[in-house]
Amino acid sequence: MAQVEKASLGGSDLQVSRIGLGTMTFGEQVGEADSHRILDASLARGINFIDTAEMYSVPTRRETYGATETIIGRWFAKNPGARNQVVLASKVAGPVRNGMDWVRGGAPDLTPAGIALACDDSLKRLQTDVIDLYQIHWPNRNVPTFGAVYFDPAKEQPQTSVHDQLEALARLVKAGKVRHLGLSNETPWGVAEFLRAAEQHGLPRIVSVQNAYSLLNRSVDNGLDEMLYRSGVGLLAYSPLAFGQLAGKYDETGFDADRPELGRIARFAAFRSQRWGREDALAAAREYSALARAHGLTPAQMALAFCYGSWRVASTLIGVTTLEQLDQNISAWGTTLAPELLATIDAIRWRRRDPAQ
Repeated sequence: MAQVEKASLGGSDLQVSRIGLGTMTFGEQVGEADSHRILDASLARGINFIDTAEMYSVPTRRETYGATETIIGRWFAKNPGARNQVVLASKVAGPVRNGMDWVRGGAPDLTPAGIALACDDSLKRLQTDVIDLYQIHWPNRNVPTFGAVYFDPAKEQPQTSVHDQLEALARLVKAGKVRHLGLSNETPWGVAEFLRAAEQHGLPRIVSVQNAYSLLNRSVDNGLDEMLYRSGVGLLAYSPLAFGQLAGKYDETGFDADRPELGRIARFAAFRSQRWGREDALAAAREYSALARAHGLTPAQMALAFCYGSWRVASTLIGVTTLEQLDQNISAWGTTLAPELLATIDAIRWRRRDPAQ
């Protein structure tokens, strides 16, 4: 079995495994004991990169806000040596919308005070003195995210500027609470503006962008990839299996709410109304599944290998609910997709585009 490699993240001193563990299922789909077993097994299999967020568990609820960080913090407490073995990433929530008043009172603007408070709260839950990579979970400004496609100038409103956000994050770095900075769900303009502000004002440079990237959502390939490559910023690819669609688990049943054991799209109505639950996304997933099987691969193997083998991706964040899923995802490392298979994948994308964008 091929050994999972490590890579320098965005030219920083962070050496992250090319497969990272996404943890948003911890505290909702996965209980604490099982979460700790998954963390133990991940470390044993060579995964040293753990990503979380103050918003997790997902789907976000008042009752589970911060639960994932708390579970990870208790794992660190149980395993004193583990903290020094992992690169720990977390995120501060962007501007709060949709009535999530449990996040800093539902503040519609990500202010410097909000950033400082969120970081301190995450450090307490994680039971650590420093977060290796601290990311803004989604942009503070008006920008299409989480399935929205079009920018709408009519939605513009006063917000804390990129410069002021970066200065607030820089204070966390100076205080030793954070080592490096990253963004998430970001656009090429956002990356460019954070880099410009860092250079102009002598502030810390972002080292990574964490965006969705999979066979069902290759919007990164529409210009953001060039931006990251030329700027030396690493891509952290999340949802490589598109919430299980690219594992083939919905091929036969569709998003059947009467079969919650299939996965989170079937289990949670909120996901069926988002980008992951679109019927054209399912149709594309079925086509990719058929292609994988025709080439002697499982759908998950092909989908993961696509991300693992991409020059664009510094680390692919896998999300699992069982040890079996963890083993399957890690075992896909080293799978090589033949040029003719990659060409067929591109042909499907040309017809299907990015239905889970």
